[in-house]
Amino acid sequence: MSSVPQSFYARPARTVAQALLGKKLVRQLNGRLLSGIIVETEAYCDGEARDLACHGERVNDAQPTPRTAVMFGPAGFAYVYFTYGIHWMFNVVTGQAGQPNAVLVRALEPVDGIELMIEHRGERPLTQLTNGPAKLTQALAIDKSYNGANLCQPDGVIWIEDAPAVPQSQIAVGPRIGLGKTPEPWYSIPWRYWLADNPFVSK
Repeated sequence: MSSVPQSFYARPARTVAQALLGKKLVRQLNGRLLSGIIVETEAYCDGEARDLACHGERVNDAQPTPRTAVMFGPAGFAYVYFTYGIHWMFNVVTGQAGQPNAVLVRALEPVDGIELMIEHRGERPLTQLTNGPAKLTQALAIDKSYNGANLCQPDGVIWIEDAPAVPQSQIAVGPRIGLGKTPEPWYSIPWRYWLADNPFVSK
């Protein structure tokens, strides 16, 4: 399968968040492949809509900072940030350049390199290897060095492979997770998407 093109990402965050389900996130590490099917995502700053749960919106009056600059585009690049002082989060930049749009990849179903993922995460049930945004970055050894990585580069080290679109009937929708003190309506808007009944979705 080929990687998805830049045009795939250059759409509103909510559209891309749903379209990413069923696609495969792949990462090369010392000549080995680590990969998983994307089973859960969250959209942030969809188009020009305000979103006070989004870094690009709530920090610096929706202007880029050194931390959020990648999120302002162009689309098709990785936005990797540190949270709670311990976790890396992997996002893909979406939408139009100049607007802070991104999709958080929340969970994967492991495919390639499972033994290496276990080395990174420790011995645990397969369903708990990558069932959360911090877990999947640890399993795939994704850190700050991947911030700004071009996901569409033919000879890149991290990319997303294309796959048939998931039927809308198989996509569950609900509020995003871990938003802290984010005010309403942003706290509760249903911009989280996951494959219904998939055991690898975060808990």
